[in-house]
Amino acid sequence: MGESTVTTLEGQEQAAHQPVADEANSRAGQGFLRRLRTPRRPRLWFEILLIAVSYWTYSLIRNAVPEQRAKALENADWIWKVEHHLGIAVEESVNHGVNSVTWLIVGMNYYYATLHFVVTLGVLVWLYRSHPGRYAATRMVLFATTGVALVGYYLYPLAPPRLMNGSDFIDTVVVHQTWGSMASGDLKNMSNQYAAMPSMHIGWSLWCGLTIFALASVPWVRVLGLLYPTLTLVVIVATANHFWLDAVGGMICLAFGYTVARLWYGSMPYALPQLVPETAPRRRLLPTKA
Repeated sequence: MGESTVTTLEGQEQAAHQPVADEANSRAGQGFLRRLRTPRRPRLWFEILLIAVSYWTYSLIRNAVPEQRAKALENADWIWKVEHHLGIAVEESVNHGVNSVTWLIVGMNYYYATLHFVVTLGVLVWLYRSHPGRYAATRMVLFATTGVALVGYYLYPLAPPRLMNGSDFIDTVVVHQTWGSMASGDLKNMSNQYAAMPSMHIGWSLWCGLTIFALASVPWVRVLGLLYPTLTLVVIVATANHFWLDAVGGMICLAFGYTVARLWYGSMPYALPQLVPETAPRRRLLPTKA
């Protein structure tokens, strides 16, 4: 019986060191996560590479989603009926009204094709230069928003109004022969035409607008920030590229993006410190005596 109750010295040492080792590993893991969540100055080469790879991946996945034409048209009919039931189905009237003013609709076609990318990249550059401490968190909002939108494209194929069967919507890019949409004219084979829900024109423009409004110091610039997604909403409807409810889908995706960033950083991106040190301070090594 005595042998079964005797604990060796080696066993005592293992029992003593095991909790210490577990605690050290736990602290190391927590320290690693803390470092990941701590705002730091972004590195230019990494950000350029990350944005380029991310957009390439986004385009590849978006265009790789099967173009389920029949289902997309069926969903478009359902959306149109729901909007009629809600009393907000005015897209066709807006489309025809704006199309009657040639200079206005041509301008909107180019707006739709270019500002979506130009303004978004411009805001990212501004954040990088002026708000480096908030850059990573705000960028995470944009990336998470775009990522969940890809799920929407796959699960809910939707034809834009201009492609609906039996409707009087005008494809303004085709009619006015402008370069205004990757899903019209000669470029239509390069883009998935049935990925209208959610609208990332709204998701991205609202991200830009809220970021500008929250962080800009000049009042009129903050006002422009709010006007940008508002005008974008008019443009996507006037050019018959989206329904109103597509815009709602984009807003929901953006809300998801902010939630992800809030959970990761423990704070809204705009509440984080504006400036951060260039690099973490290094410990100076003193020469040792022989």
